[in-house]
Amino acid sequence: MSNALAPSASSVASASNAKGSNLQPAAKPVSEKSASAAGVSAPSQRYETILIERRERVGLITLNRPKSLNALNVQMSRDVVAALRHFNTDDNIGAIVIAGSPRAFAAGADIEEMADKTFAELQSRDIFAAWQELLTIGKPIIAAVSGYALGGGCELAMMCDFIIAAEDAHFGQPEIKLGILPGIGGSQRLTRSVGKALAMDLILTGRSITAAEAKAAGLVARVVPADELLQTTLEAAHTIAGYNAPAVRMAKEAVNRAQEVGLSEGMLHERLLFQAAFATDGQKEGMSAFLSKRAPVFRHR
Repeated sequence: MSNALAPSASSVASASNAKGSNLQPAAKPVSEKSASAAGVSAPSQRYETILIERRERVGLITLNRPKSLNALNVQMSRDVVAALRHFNTDDNIGAIVIAGSPRAFAAGADIEEMADKTFAELQSRDIFAAWQELLTIGKPIIAAVSGYALGGGCELAMMCDFIIAAEDAHFGQPEIKLGILPGIGGSQRLTRSVGKALAMDLILTGRSITAAEAKAAGLVARVVPADELLQTTLEAAHTIAGYNAPAVRMAKEAVNRAQEVGLSEGMLHERLLFQAAFATDGQKEGMSAFLSKRAPVFRHR
């Protein structure tokens, strides 16, 4: 969770200046709602620690505490959760991206905020509880990770549905160096992602791994050049957002279920979701379009 182990943030650049172009994927399904939601717009609500905007049917959240390498504090957890809820209830949003700055996605939790906490205080008021709200978001969330994703930053990235990383990204759980251990799910999600051996290695030694190592271990889905990170991630999000929204939510639910239950129960849950997909307009439109050799126009219902 620590940001104390990362280099000085004096020269951190803001990821909010990164630009993506030609974000509408070619030869992809056409969303009927995307026409009214086209372009780039900034929602009216303002936040203290993040920047948010809408890129057509994609909601973009940029962590914005550059002086602390985007260290996660209580206010940031409130802001991120509020923005996610906003996008999750917006019918014109089909997928969400969480990004950081070029130098750090998030270098850890805010140690200055935690240093003087007592056992009794942490028991009575869980300062990380808000982050669990990410698990209630039905729309896909992609983490665009550049630079450091350490401690709480690595945990936040793992809470997302998948990670696209820049070649310069580094992942780790260095809490042991501060006399503590991961506290936002790191020991659980890292083990599920990379296996017990590597999870034990990273958590007990506090060392970090590169983006290439993280991809080889199954923590990261894709690795791209740093200057292509935001565009690549937005393109992936646009692809997802163009598909039948109920089916996308069901697919996310099915995959998440696989990590929680045994194979038989997971397959039964998948079967029920598959059957439920046939109650959506999107199933009829998708199959009709396939048979007619045309691009589907999904109404997301």
